[in-house]
Amino acid sequence: MRVALIGPLPPPSGGMANQTLQLQRLLQEEGVAVELVQVNAPYRPQWLGRVRGLRAVARLLPYLASLWRALGRADVAHLMANSGWSWHLFAAPAIWIGRLRGTPVVVNYRGGFAGEFLARQAAWVRFSMHRAARLIVPSGFLRAVFAEHGMVADIVPNIVDTGRFNPGGVLSGVPPVILVTRNLEPVYDNASAIRALALVRARVPHARLVVAGSGPEITRLRQLAESLKLGDSVRFTGRVEAADMPALYRSAQVSLNPSRVDNMPNSVLEALAAGVPVVSTRVGGVPYMVEHEKTALLVEPGVVADMAEAIVRILTDPALAERLRVAGLEMAQTYTWSRIKPQLFKVYQEAIRHQGPAALLNRGTGT
Repeated sequence: MRVALIGPLPPPSGGMANQTLQLQRLLQEEGVAVELVQVNAPYRPQWLGRVRGLRAVARLLPYLASLWRALGRADVAHLMANSGWSWHLFAAPAIWIGRLRGTPVVVNYRGGFAGEFLARQAAWVRFSMHRAARLIVPSGFLRAVFAEHGMVADIVPNIVDTGRFNPGGVLSGVPPVILVTRNLEPVYDNASAIRALALVRARVPHARLVVAGSGPEITRLRQLAESLKLGDSVRFTGRVEAADMPALYRSAQVSLNPSRVDNMPNSVLEALAAGVPVVSTRVGGVPYMVEHEKTALLVEPGVVADMAEAIVRILTDPALAERLRVAGLEMAQTYTWSRIKPQLFKVYQEAIRHQGPAALLNRGTGT
């Protein structure tokens, strides 16, 4: 089988980029011939990336040329798709070029802002999706969002590499670490994590917060930590290489996901696989992944007091922490490659067999 894999690559090490890189490796290990078409390839020459107005054209034209070549050689295309301009500039052209080249395109939609995006752009998305072979999404949350707009999706979950993300030894005699592994952007609400730490330290004085990620909010977040007099109890690591992430999880007693919008965050899967109890906001696809009080503790977004209380519960109740850890490890096994591979290969095979648009649109919905 020859697969054209279309998506972003690190850097930056976002969830979709990491999943693209991981999927490329896993498919190749299965003997699949993978041709990667990178949507965020470096600008050549580099100075084009600094010229507003030219940046999009400088990236788009080489991308379209690569698409044309790759889709002419592939049996099936796997397209990592997102919302907003990313859809219009990168996803939709891939679908149409696949149609022109006679190559079925499997759209793997992963955007956390799907509801807002489809509320505004559903007609345009349906117009392109009618030319795709299949639509797959990682969670029941996104399947429901697309169904609201007349599009049928199959669930193929994200994959967690339990060979890399697995439990370490029990740490004792060290200050408890709360770990956040989201980029420093407003949507991930790292500010609530910092405010929660201030409340946690009133009851667990030695608790520390490690924020692993990079982004435009770094200055504001540092200032917030200083204003709360948290000093060295908050550490900003900056961008962390993928190879260093497993050790970072093993150093933590709690993994915190404070996001205001989400889909199926890899950070939650990785924490569960590493045996780290999870506190997460109850947003997007998260409640479809984990169950409150069973595999994680869920709180409403932006409610700092509840976030802090959930963290304190885990840090002060070893029985609760162990129960969440064991249940999380068991759940993580359902997201391994051995479980997901048959689902994904079935989608590929059906797309190739039919060589045409699937029944992606509910009857009665126009394009």
